Amino acid sequence: MITLKGENIYLRALEPNDLEFVYAMENDENIWEVSNTQTPYSRFLVRQYLENAQKDIYEAKQLRLAICQDQDFPAIGLIDLFEFDPKNNRAGVGIVIQSGENRNNKIGSEALELLIKYSFHNLNLHQLYANIAVGNVPSIALFTKFGFEKIGIKKDWILLNNRYHDEAIFQLINKQI
Repeated sequence: MITLKGENIYLRALEPNDLEFVYAMENDENIWEVSNTQTPYSRFLVRQYLENAQKDIYEAKQLRLAICQDQDFPAIGLIDLFEFDPKNNRAGVGIVIQSGENRNNKIGSEALELLIKYSFHNLNLHQLYANIAVGNVPSIALFTKFGFEKIGIKKDWILLNNRYHDEAIFQLINKQI
């Protein structure tokens, strides 16, 4: 699919052989705060999820894509459209790169750029939004690089280590519609 292929990475649908990767990502407590996860996932639940991952975004109301670097197929991250709302033509965006060594080499930028183009040109979305903890400077820099604007702060939104933290909401309007 040329739409989801960039210069250095491509985005693809999840496959059954992504079981161990998705299982590891969902159970990595270091990213639970950005993924709103509170409990571990079993391989059984991840397998069921992957079996249903072929559902159309209009049916599932979400789309999760694997971020891949080369043709040998293994995923290095995930990028999601969630809370897909076809009536109002909007969706939330989430992205996570598994390895710290891959986080600062523009993989996230290229993946987000591909997803924005796909969302606006193929899904005809009017807007995308992202919920980002105010202390997550790298994510804020990534999303603002592509024109996402901070439109508000949700006070004391995230409880982490017995302390409440604010979360910002960022929005990108498709000006071409």
